[in-house]
Amino acid sequence: MNANIVLTGLMGGGKSSVGKMIAKQLKNYTFVDVDDVIVDLEGMSIPEIFSKKTEKYFRETEKNVIAELSEEENLIIALGGGAFEDKETREKLKENSIVFYLKADVNTLYDRIKDDTNRPLLQCDNPMEKLKELLEKREPNYLKADYVIDTEGINTSDIAKKVIYGYDIIESNVGKTKINLTKNLRLIMRIFQLRIMK
Repeated sequence: MNANIVLTGLMGGGKSSVGKMIAKQLKNYTFVDVDDVIVDLEGMSIPEIFSKKTEKYFRETEKNVIAELSEEENLIIALGGGAFEDKETREKLKENSIVFYLKADVNTLYDRIKDDTNRPLLQCDNPMEKLKELLEKREPNYLKADYVIDTEGINTSDIAKKVIYGYDIIESNVGKTKINLTKNLRLIMRIFQLRIMK
């Protein structure tokens, strides 16, 4: 079984762009954006879902979609910014996935999305302050990812290469069973950290 590659992080972190770039390199993998799946299922945009069906409904749908995707293999999954907040979702993903947190400074994140009206949580009087609040709240769980990649000053192509490199190291060292993935992951992530910083 090939472990899925999961990308998490706050909105503007580049999860979709990086995921698509990875898919171009790993031909036997398919890229899936969880937000896009939800939009297709509901037949409306995310702001419309928040407005007409509430954020709670969106989160429940998001959780169900991720649970189904996590049963598949050979996927590159870009999570929505709030998905990794859910404990059951985190545990489910780690059964058959290697999770990467794409970390960026809040100012960088804001510059990337400040003109994007498809971000319902930022449709407020002070979106920058709201983004800071979200990062402060969510980052403790983002940091529970299997590995953190600092994306500051790195282009999409190079971020994708770092993810692929880390994934290859992990897969080649832990094998492809869930038991080995869990047992040896911390050691392999340490090896990855030492090599990727070179």
